[in-house]
Amino acid sequence: MELPWIDPSDEECHFPDVSQALLEPDGLLAFGGNLNQRCLLKAYRHGIFPWYNEGEPILWWSPDPRTVLFPDELKISRSLKKTLRKAPFQITLDRAFNSVMAGCAEPRKDQSGTWIDEKMGLAYQNLHRNGHAHSVEAWQDGELVGGLYGVAIGKVFFGESMFSRATDASKVATAHLVKQLIAWDFKLIDCQVYTDHLASLGAREIRREQFTTLLNQWCDYPNPPTSWPLEIDVPCEQTISL
Repeated sequence: MELPWIDPSDEECHFPDVSQALLEPDGLLAFGGNLNQRCLLKAYRHGIFPWYNEGEPILWWSPDPRTVLFPDELKISRSLKKTLRKAPFQITLDRAFNSVMAGCAEPRKDQSGTWIDEKMGLAYQNLHRNGHAHSVEAWQDGELVGGLYGVAIGKVFFGESMFSRATDASKVATAHLVKQLIAWDFKLIDCQVYTDHLASLGAREIRREQFTTLLNQWCDYPNPPTSWPLEIDVPCEQTISL
């Protein structure tokens, strides 16, 4: 099967139906196009996200199954409960978006490069300036030690990447984010693909067809504030049901 190409000059970004995505590699749907705001928001609404390595064309994905976290299914492990009680991190929202992206772009131990290149970074920074992309930061002694970022549309948060320079920093950031999303009546967190780390937090796989049905149902709600305040301002161990 020939992989569909999206003309970079196509401002409307006409994506193929997600049912046409390849089985191997799982979910590869198309290549080309661009990362302007209209294309990215349209992609997310249809269950599609960009992911490519440096030097590759833009690749668009819609895997089946899809890993998601329903906010009320967040799991707090025994060890994470201990960390939450100690409250070693200060958690903020939208305080240092660019720095969080830079942290997520750092090569991992098992990787030689990064998929968050300059083009990707500029695209999501633009989404952030326009109130569509958001970050969660974990600080320790004034230093950024973990966080995550993603895109919010309606009642859905599309998680993109996270990083941690201190034990449990990204997990604590995630726990605070989920609690805040619950307060704003968010219904779904897209985690894209399965990892043991995400599963430990309660994420699970659902069929792509169910995922797109949920997007159609929940993406049309009004968005929360364009700049996210952390409204759950109590000690961390009290924000999560232990």
